[in-house]
Amino acid sequence: MADWPYPRVVAHRGGGTLAPENTLAAIRVGAKLGLKMVEFDAKLSADEVVFLLHDDTVNRTSDGRGAAARKQYAAIARLDAGSWFDGRFSGEWMPTLQQASEYCRELDLAVNVEIKPCPGREALTGRIVAGEVARWWEGATSPVLLSSFSLEALRSARGAAAHLPRGWLVDAVPADWREHARALGCVSLHVSHRQLTAARVVQINEAGLRVLAYTVNTPERARELVEWGIDTICTDRIDLIGASFLG
Repeated sequence: MADWPYPRVVAHRGGGTLAPENTLAAIRVGAKLGLKMVEFDAKLSADEVVFLLHDDTVNRTSDGRGAAARKQYAAIARLDAGSWFDGRFSGEWMPTLQQASEYCRELDLAVNVEIKPCPGREALTGRIVAGEVARWWEGATSPVLLSSFSLEALRSARGAAAHLPRGWLVDAVPADWREHARALGCVSLHVSHRQLTAARVVQINEAGLRVLAYTVNTPERARELVEWGIDTICTDRIDLIGASFLG
């Protein structure tokens, strides 16, 4: 199997349930608790700036409204992306990928960037995100792990920056997972923990792939998965499943 330079635990969307997702504050919270790796979502604004956001609209995680793909980044950056979570985070914004990279490198954090394209922008988002990751993390200690549910985005990312490791995100593992993972040159399969069994983990490993399980929020389940040979656990509960989990 491919080398796996990543820690056992990764903080989902930066800070899990402890901070407003996909913000620098979230990354800061994860690092403060000793996490050595964070995951966050990257998508494109109307003017093709890569920034951090999970949804296709800004409605849920900011004081704005509307489709992200129709907004210029300058307008997105003015939105309050923290108050919805807690008033203590008032004034947080949706940072650019460049801003996130500078912060993560300052904190010496490994990173999993999920390519999160809006509908119809899969190839474009994959290409631009991969290109920017290659640029902003050049020379980093651990290579950024790219992942996506979109096969088209991963295919495009591979064309733009073939040297970056890629993981295919799935919920239920499809029958043709081996073929797709091989065609995309993936190093890992990122699977909902609810779809994993000990036998399935063995199958994935035997195909030469690492396994990242998401989103695991109880220590009991995390321990079981580790016993099965899971390489990395993505969790919202970084207060319960932290950097020192299982030593």
